[in-house]
Amino acid sequence: MSVQGDGTTAGWPPIVVLAGATGTGKTALSLDVAAALAAQGVPAEVVNADAMQLYRGMEVGTAKLPAGERRGVPHHLLDLWEVHEAASVALYRDAARAAIERIRRRGAVPLLVGGSGLYVEAVLRELDFPATDPELRAELERQAEALGPDALWRRLAEEDPAAAQRIPSGNLRRVVRALEVVTLTGRPYAASLPDRAAFWRPALRFVVEAAKDELAARLDRRARTMWSGGLLDEVRGLLPRGLADGPTASRAIGYAQAIAVLGGRMTVDDGTEETIRLTWRMVRRQRAWFGRDEGAVRLEGGNAVATVLGALAGAPGSLAR
Repeated sequence: MSVQGDGTTAGWPPIVVLAGATGTGKTALSLDVAAALAAQGVPAEVVNADAMQLYRGMEVGTAKLPAGERRGVPHHLLDLWEVHEAASVALYRDAARAAIERIRRRGAVPLLVGGSGLYVEAVLRELDFPATDPELRAELERQAEALGPDALWRRLAEEDPAAAQRIPSGNLRRVVRALEVVTLTGRPYAASLPDRAAFWRPALRFVVEAAKDELAARLDRRARTMWSGGLLDEVRGLLPRGLADGPTASRAIGYAQAIAVLGGRMTVDDGTEETIRLTWRMVRRQRAWFGRDEGAVRLEGGNAVATVLGALAGAPGSLAR
């Protein structure tokens, strides 16, 4: 067993990734894994990889776990940004990696938990994040408003067919970003997407899954509970903090609908139903994203904790602890 300059061993503790679609039970599993490790004398800490849970004050609509329900397990990378700030995968990556390194130096297992695929990959792999140009992006958004989002997607399909295959035409934000990168760099956007990039640190990757019918029922209950459990009050309190003008947070599923309800442009019933529909559409994209990871272990059912602990027991350096 060799010791690295940061005080960790070469393979231990590895990053444990608990990824998967919304509603599959990643949060509960992470706490169960942490408890099982603690019973063996091994501490664990959670690093958030849910893009919307990075925003302060967005609790109800993101199902952010309250501090009192975290079973004493330290959580990192929650409440990183204000709701008026734009998301940045590169900034998130740097903050998450710094947190993971601190956790590893403490001899604890970092549990990277979330369903935002690009955020997970940004931490795990050495990806290239091209620069941005706010003026160019604003111009592309104006074109989308004037010509329609499908027109921009068709342009992307002409300039970067590989990227267009991986980005749905309805995901305007990603279409605009792809065209921005192609214009700025003169290279395909697909070249900067996760594929076979080298891993940053040792990682054990797991994808938490659930049966389609069961997951659909969970998402329905989750959305209705969100709307009856204070979402409108939460959004009402976030509007003075700039939520409606936030380029990322204002578009979050549930929050965009709540803003429309408070603005008189949608009824609560319509907002609830649209939240359910859009959440399921997002889940389909998440399942497709994580389904491409052939090196990840699929977790479903009652043996998930044992599977994770078994993989950790076989990780390089673990027997020497």
